[in-house]
Amino acid sequence: MNTDFRIRKAPAKKKLVLLLTFTLMGVYVAIILYPLFNMFMSSFKSTRDIIRYPFQLPSSFSFKNYYTVFIEKGFYRYFINSVVVTAVSMFFVILFGSMGAYGVSRYQYRGNTLVYLLFLSGIMLPLKAALIPLYMIINSLKLSNSLLGIILIDLATGLPSTVFILSGFMRTFPIDLEYAARIDGCSDWRIYSQVVMPVCMPGIAIVTIYNAVPIWNDFFFPLVFIQTDKLRTMPVGLNSFIGQYKTDWSLMFTGLSISIIPMMILYLFMSKQFIRGMTAGAIK
Repeated sequence: MNTDFRIRKAPAKKKLVLLLTFTLMGVYVAIILYPLFNMFMSSFKSTRDIIRYPFQLPSSFSFKNYYTVFIEKGFYRYFINSVVVTAVSMFFVILFGSMGAYGVSRYQYRGNTLVYLLFLSGIMLPLKAALIPLYMIINSLKLSNSLLGIILIDLATGLPSTVFILSGFMRTFPIDLEYAARIDGCSDWRIYSQVVMPVCMPGIAIVTIYNAVPIWNDFFFPLVFIQTDKLRTMPVGLNSFIGQYKTDWSLMFTGLSISIIPMMILYLFMSKQFIRGMTAGAIK
């Protein structure tokens, strides 16, 4: 299906429809981007100016707030901890999730459907509902107040959706290519790593963005399992700017502006594969 969005050569009725569509899309983009723009502009203001002139541009663009947040308040530690937790968690989520999806989708054995349903149960049952048993397990493993414990929790949270998404992509992989690879002498590992995985890059992009954003923004589990200030992640660190009687909005907006940068960069680098994966099968 080839959709033509050119207005110049379109009939009058189609021009009206296209103009209305583009207008609505522009309004929608403005609604999405303006809060981010206002947040970024507020990071250059003082708390007093934010309260008095919330929609006004800053009088000067000074990076004093960024220096205060990142260096003086020790926000760089929270930033590094979040990067470590997200990067390590996503590495093992993609590795183990893709291996599990390959085993579920490409091998036929007794109990195949049961294994797949066990992975799906992880999507239907939220891990936060089992907080007390999870806390007891983490304590018994001596992983409380450590980044490794948070990484293992994020790994358990991300695996079910990863297996579900990637197994759908791998089932569409032509079996003849796998047979050809076996004839050429490829082992199961080489077929998985060099034949199947490159074809599943759109699915990997979806899995990465789908899981990396919640892991990066996770506030609940680091708050419960981390007690040391130097091991806190960014969402928990941002909470330090909120006091009982006063909130430093200038530092809060500065920290929020810093925290969204990695996820924006990640999406910009993977947007092409992400869109291709989201539209896979929609257009023939």
